[in-house]
Amino acid sequence: MVAEGTYLERIVGWHLERARNDQRKLEQLMEGARRSPRSPSFSIAIGTDDLSLIAECKRRSPSRGDLNIDLVPSEIAVSYRDGGASALSVLTDTEHFHGSVDDLKEVRSVVDIPILRKDFTVDPRDIADAKIMGASAVLLIVAALDPIQLEDYLALAQELELDALVEVHDAKEIEVALEAGASIVGINQRNLHDFSIDTSLASSLRSMIPVSVLSVAESGIMELDQVSSLAKDGFSAVLVGEALVTSGDPEGQSRRFVTSGIRR
Repeated sequence: MVAEGTYLERIVGWHLERARNDQRKLEQLMEGARRSPRSPSFSIAIGTDDLSLIAECKRRSPSRGDLNIDLVPSEIAVSYRDGGASALSVLTDTEHFHGSVDDLKEVRSVVDIPILRKDFTVDPRDIADAKIMGASAVLLIVAALDPIQLEDYLALAQELELDALVEVHDAKEIEVALEAGASIVGINQRNLHDFSIDTSLASSLRSMIPVSVLSVAESGIMELDQVSSLAKDGFSAVLVGEALVTSGDPEGQSRRFVTSGIRR
């Protein structure tokens, strides 16, 4: 569960309060989600021989402030796709990241590659919403959920034909994720207490993830040599936001990251 005194605690608390005030019925949302078309598979897209790029549409973050506040989701999504990204990540958190559900819908309307709904999943309705808005995958953060919730949300995502990226921050959380049945594990290199980045964290924990489970390195990936190193370590994908949205050339920078992830 959420550690006290972290930015995650504050953000998750905000989302829990919003969920408590949400009067919508889960079963009605589930009916809508079941009727919604299945989006392209996230797991298939990133499960290739080379290191895949998950390119993120990200205006700001609580730790870094504004990154590209005037970002146009449809435009940057096309740039990412044309630059070779295997999948996209779209932030739908409005309060803390200046994203929105409309951002994801806009991106889905212009590209046909998989989209991760990047948000703080704290309620089953969040997963149903993701399917309805056109996402291919949801984010489940081990530090924000108890083990039973994690198992239940993984099962619900599977029922709705969604993949789930299960995010971890340390060795203990990897064990929790694997015990729950995660098939995609993302190692977030950002410290939850002080926002610092440990760029060696993903590599140091990689061996804990079985080869049968897709592995994603997240946060602090800014340089091409980092991508090459993570490819050599056997990661399935990298999730990159800041380095792309601040580059001034998202298509070209995406292409450079993709090229650096080719396993030679």
